[in-house]
Amino acid sequence: MNSDFRVERDSLGEVRVPIGALYGAQTQRAVENFPISGLKPWRAFIWSMAQIKRAAAEVNSDLGLLDARIATAIANAAQEVIEGKWDDQFVVDPFQAGAGTSHNMNVNEVIANRATQLLGGTLGEYLVHPNDHVNMAQSTNDTIPTAIRLGVLWRLDELLQTVEQLAEGLERKALEFDDIVKSGRTHLQDAVPVRLGQEFGAYAVAVRRDAERILRSAAGLRRLGIGGTATGSGLNAHIEYHPRMVQQLSKRTGLELYVSDNLFEAMQSMADPADFSAALRTLSITLTRTANDFRLLSSGPATGLDELRLPAVQPGSSIMPGKVNPVMAEMLNQAMYHLQGCDYTISLASQAGQLELNVMMPIIAHNLFEMMQVTIGAVRAFTLKAVYGLQPNRQKAEGWLAKNAIVVTALNPIIGYSAGAALVKEAIARDTSIVEIALEKVLSGELKHHEEGRPITREEVEAALKDLRRLTEGGLIGK
Repeated sequence: MNSDFRVERDSLGEVRVPIGALYGAQTQRAVENFPISGLKPWRAFIWSMAQIKRAAAEVNSDLGLLDARIATAIANAAQEVIEGKWDDQFVVDPFQAGAGTSHNMNVNEVIANRATQLLGGTLGEYLVHPNDHVNMAQSTNDTIPTAIRLGVLWRLDELLQTVEQLAEGLERKALEFDDIVKSGRTHLQDAVPVRLGQEFGAYAVAVRRDAERILRSAAGLRRLGIGGTATGSGLNAHIEYHPRMVQQLSKRTGLELYVSDNLFEAMQSMADPADFSAALRTLSITLTRTANDFRLLSSGPATGLDELRLPAVQPGSSIMPGKVNPVMAEMLNQAMYHLQGCDYTISLASQAGQLELNVMMPIIAHNLFEMMQVTIGAVRAFTLKAVYGLQPNRQKAEGWLAKNAIVVTALNPIIGYSAGAALVKEAIARDTSIVEIALEKVLSGELKHHEEGRPITREEVEAALKDLRRLTEGGLIGK
């Protein structure tokens, strides 16, 4: 026999397992059956499953169903997994058998073998059995959806703090840029003036409202269906197991958790994870739009808008010296597109549930945890490397406004829409400002009141333009 392997048995026969592996036969079969992506479980998935195994051992021991010595060994082994000691032993590809049986057994076998070692046994001896002891009163069908919920909640505060950091950064820039009056744009065409601070204040509010959506959707994940076992019926679990498990998990994790009012629904439905995913997708939409604006407003500099100057964090070209690109905004775009792809997969997988079970849970779990990881990393980097060091180009922003013929909108109430359109056309043709054209026509007496027919005075023109400026200082446009 090859000394690099040990031989284990499962219900299908003998399996050769790497000699030092904490996992066993069923995990090894999954490794051989699913060499798909090379991806491994996210830490949140490993952590949450180990929390469930530890809590189950303690609850079953308290109920008199599991030997106290075995329960202690399981709890200690699970705690090592919780702390990240054995992350390299979780080796099953996320594209695996339905429901997550392979991942559940990977966790069961690692904890069983490690608990066996703690009791003085050897790998594969299974003084602590993966199914009979570690998996007692559990099924893949209730542990995996519970782990999805716990794993998301585990990183929720970190996610929200990262999003809040971005909102605060945008708010600081809104205050810093608040006195810069610039040309607004709609349809990518000139529009009435706004303050640069108003644009950034709107970004901040949008991000903060997305954080509220994320928090609201996370509330549904606090309902746990652990104890439903195979179909929601609770077969093989003590009648007190479900409420005790929720209480123990809440105590162990520090998370606010609740019993489910329907264990069948908790197993059948992936609506709560899908709702959370959708909230992240909405954030990704907001951030995509924001990153696009950063790229547009910083475009050029010589041939673009050039109203913003992003921090130069790396050279932008291998051939064009001095070129600097909006790389952090480009990164954020790509990350948010990835999020939307993950969400689409989750939506498809969530609706693929049939009768008492959704077998697509492994990819739902993987994508949810990936969405959180990518969001936290991308938003944090964008905030630190782009938002904090952002600078305005006041001269360019105010220069564009000076050329914006749409300020004629302020004159509409006195000269009418048609006369205003004619002024715009002439200003563009002569490449001069609308104010200059209007004042010329005031002096010549050509500019008439659209209802009274009398000539417009210089004072009326200046008052109308002053009103436009007032709107950028609060009121209708908002401050």
